[in-house]
Amino acid sequence: MARPAFWHNTKRYYDLKSYWHNAFGCNVYKLPIDAGFTCPNRDGRAGTGGCIYCDGRGSRLRQDGALPAVTEQIRRGKAFYTEARKAGKYVAYFQTFTNTYGPVDHLREIYDEALGCEDVIGLSIGTRPDCVPDDVLDLLGGYAEQKHVWLEFGLQSIHEETLRLLNRGHNMGQFVDACERAAKRNLNICVHVIIGLPGEDKEHCLETARTLASLPIRGIKIHSLLALQGTVLGEWFEKGEVDLIGREEYVDIVCDVLEILPSEVVIQRLTADGYREIFLGPAWAINKRAVLNAIDAEMKRRDSHQGNKFCKQNLSLV
Repeated sequence: MARPAFWHNTKRYYDLKSYWHNAFGCNVYKLPIDAGFTCPNRDGRAGTGGCIYCDGRGSRLRQDGALPAVTEQIRRGKAFYTEARKAGKYVAYFQTFTNTYGPVDHLREIYDEALGCEDVIGLSIGTRPDCVPDDVLDLLGGYAEQKHVWLEFGLQSIHEETLRLLNRGHNMGQFVDACERAAKRNLNICVHVIIGLPGEDKEHCLETARTLASLPIRGIKIHSLLALQGTVLGEWFEKGEVDLIGREEYVDIVCDVLEILPSEVVIQRLTADGYREIFLGPAWAINKRAVLNAIDAEMKRRDSHQGNKFCKQNLSLV
């Protein structure tokens, strides 16, 4: 199978930068926004305590005191990217916690505020599959008729036992339902996945990839499980009760996942590190550039690329 020409890049996967250039012909940057939301597995609606890997602090802005208005957060982000990277356009990324978890009138107000800023061409909304009722999807679908809209679902794994262990507070059925309803409204769906979760091996990760490849998703974010101080997972790690995946194994699994995913799925992230002051491990994840280089090298060694093993006949929905 030949490497897709439509990527217009020299990589072995369809990275976000290439996607932006294909869609808009210029550099596009996502501006992180903390709009003051919480999560239903923190406030008691779906659970308490949050996910076992989340320290619950939110963005650095939240830690500094009262949150600036959405417009001010966008102004600051644009100033940084315009000076440092010569950005052309921007996407307002509502990132912190569950950004559809509120009355639809409030959501419309903050989304409209973001889209009213100069050179903001769209939205990217981080949320959960149990927090997208039809009225919220209708709102986002209305924006998608004229703007570029991504809906980012935290999933992490398709496996019910893992979701319960992580204290996600939702199940796989809710995720599939949310994807199908969002796709009907022409929303770009991005899914967050973690590799190296407790109780999961390589085959669990590949089952997650095969299932996602069978769904109407347009993007994916992948990173390893990170242990942070102040989290349940961090306590387990410090007590020696959980092992974190090694870099070689992580790279191997990521490359397998890339081969399974369709070539048109946008790879928005392949590694992450977390706040340095509370970071516990794995130590290798701190050097993100080295991780990305290792993934590139392994794909080159295999003489492979994203979608190389994608086959609709072999897909099954869990």
